[in-house]
Amino acid sequence: MKILYATSEAFPFAKSGGLGDVAGSLPKTLRKNNVDIRAVMPLYQDIPDEYKRKMKKIGDFTVQLNWRHQQCELYYLKHDNVFWYFIKNDYYFGRPGLYGYFDEAERFLFFSKAILSFIPKYDFCPNIIHCNDWQTAAIPMLLKKQGYPGCAHQVKTVLTIHNIKYQGIYGVETLYEILGLYPADITSELEFNGAINIMKAGIYYSDYVTTVSPTYAKELEHAYFGEGLDGVIRDVKWKMTGILNGVDYDVFDPMIDKALAFPYNDIEGKKKNKAAFLKEQGLDPSKLTIGMVSRLVELKGIDLVQRMIEELMALDIQLVVLGTGDYHYEEFFKYVQSRYPDQTSIHLAFSNALASRIYAASDLFLMPSRVEPCGLSQIIALKYGTLPVVNRTGGLNDTITHIEDGSDEGNGFIFNEYNAHRMFEQIKRAKRIYDEEPKRFEKFVKQAFLANFDWEQQSKEYYHIYEIVDVSNEDKGSML
Repeated sequence: MKILYATSEAFPFAKSGGLGDVAGSLPKTLRKNNVDIRAVMPLYQDIPDEYKRKMKKIGDFTVQLNWRHQQCELYYLKHDNVFWYFIKNDYYFGRPGLYGYFDEAERFLFFSKAILSFIPKYDFCPNIIHCNDWQTAAIPMLLKKQGYPGCAHQVKTVLTIHNIKYQGIYGVETLYEILGLYPADITSELEFNGAINIMKAGIYYSDYVTTVSPTYAKELEHAYFGEGLDGVIRDVKWKMTGILNGVDYDVFDPMIDKALAFPYNDIEGKKKNKAAFLKEQGLDPSKLTIGMVSRLVELKGIDLVQRMIEELMALDIQLVVLGTGDYHYEEFFKYVQSRYPDQTSIHLAFSNALASRIYAASDLFLMPSRVEPCGLSQIIALKYGTLPVVNRTGGLNDTITHIEDGSDEGNGFIFNEYNAHRMFEQIKRAKRIYDEEPKRFEKFVKQAFLANFDWEQQSKEYYHIYEIVDVSNEDKGSML
């Protein structure tokens, strides 16, 4: 069985969020287990030169976009034993950053067509193309409507929804101007409130759909979470499942994290890192410290923090924040820093190294997301011995075990209602245990260290989906 993993981003080449982490680690784990998987992404301008210098050119090919022809170059690089393809077209991808341009539809519809254009010309014809989010969700539709010349067998598709909020909704003229499709092609599987919806088409036309946690898969059936596609999700329940994301512990491990002052895997090592970082920030290592590493947007629950900031500061806690986002939330945190300079350290930027140091230095990791398909930050926090405080939603519900009163079991604090006061109650509980029962608090920290969310089990679940989809293929390989 041959798998092509199609993604718009992947660590360590170019990453903006959770998709990049997943795309950088799932293919690697599957390859370790003898799966013939390769991956493809755009060759962005921002990919570091250390990787570009190692890439080798395979050849050139042409992508037809209706009446236009776009010339492309194909490069490859073997990284972590995975064969990566990179599609180079400077008109679309020779720009700073990954997303946010006026011609986003054209860029990623081009990328989808380019994937279907180059493979028959070279040496790898997959049984399954694993698509991710709307940027590659057109591939299942294109296969069903236009076929895949050059492959002797039918190519199947799996689509993973990482966040249904981003759907690729564009005017109907997009179909003709970019793909050369006609009004008759705007079927109910594609149409959305008078426009076209690429995510919707991908969900309907793919052979199987996954999303990034079991709870999120159930949540998407409801209007509150489904972003207008809850009815679509209910229609395809028969071919959909939620598989919890894993974490690459070759990257996120305080024993090997070069950003930390001291490598550690126990409480004493964590205390040393906390002391070193907080003294540098002008804060007190003896006080309960809450860390946040987040995009500063409403979906991440920043409004709850804003609502309770005075009560939080009155608890005599310390708050360390790293992130960027909406202007009004950035201004709010500037205000917090100016009003509580002895209790806060606010960094309106992003740095992987600084994120690591915050994970290591914090006692609690605050992640009050209104919606969280999976979330990786809470899993990383556990590995660094930091207890998450989370809303019971999506992957937060699937990864955090609530610390009950009178119990010595659990690895975090969960509030069951998206409400600022419910969040505050759990922080107060954590503060009380930290102050009054330090040995008990340390038991929970030790349990956090033991949490394991590597990709081994989840990769087996993906392979099982591939087997279901590729029922007609005899050469299935093996999965150890």
